[in-house]
Amino acid sequence: MELWGATVHSSPSELTEFGRELLAENPDHPGSLGIAISEAVAMCVADPNVRYALGSVLNHVLMHQTIIGEEALLQLAKVDEVPDVLVGCTGGGSNFGGLAFPFLREKMAGKMNPTIRCVEPAACPTLTKGEYRYDFGDSAGMTPLMKMHTLGNSFVPEPIHAGGLRYHGMSPLVSHLYETGMVEAISIPQLECFAGAMEFARTEGIVPAPEPTHAIAAAIREAQACKESGEEKVILTALCGHGHLDLASYEKYLSGEMIDYDLPDSAIAEAMESVPVI
Repeated sequence: MELWGATVHSSPSELTEFGRELLAENPDHPGSLGIAISEAVAMCVADPNVRYALGSVLNHVLMHQTIIGEEALLQLAKVDEVPDVLVGCTGGGSNFGGLAFPFLREKMAGKMNPTIRCVEPAACPTLTKGEYRYDFGDSAGMTPLMKMHTLGNSFVPEPIHAGGLRYHGMSPLVSHLYETGMVEAISIPQLECFAGAMEFARTEGIVPAPEPTHAIAAAIREAQACKESGEEKVILTALCGHGHLDLASYEKYLSGEMIDYDLPDSAIAEAMESVPVI
């Protein structure tokens, strides 16, 4: 971003009151997507000339992202295939929704019947361990309340290497689909994800970003189950980014420095205390 003229500040920063408060409590604060959103909103509130467009979670973002799923439908149609299983990495929900929603439309129309599975980090298990209730989309409580699966707006995810999946809440649309049973959800620890990434890189020639490694690991699980059962399935996922900017993460994995985080239920319970009761 700086290469093209942007000025970049890591969050939490010294630029907002909320950021300064967090840094005063912990100078090495790991930050989170929810905290960064709070700081961005604070900057907008303070300057009438500043506008902020949220890049994940909200309905309009997921709708824009569906170009991914629409293209996937056309690609599969060219080889006369439909997916039996669709897996997508799920942090705020935009990548998953972008891939899955067009296939959900086809499923509801009775044209196909894939199993559709959200895959999230075990260290930030919003769908699999979070509660479905109204909460703020940011850590400081500046956004409107949204009905979503949440770990609590004050929840600070562990500093796992899939930064894009470190968010306390889940898209209201994806949360609703999960509640209705139209999609499934699982969580996978990062060591298994990076093992899948290594296998993917060595077979496909592409180094994945840490975020889609969760879907890759889930796809590998599904493929191995088919191998054991002898069943044939078409497994669809989307590689939402390459890992050339995340090579330090791969270095930690290869050197044995990377560890899995076992998220205690007490951390979720503490963060949920700040969620409004509605």
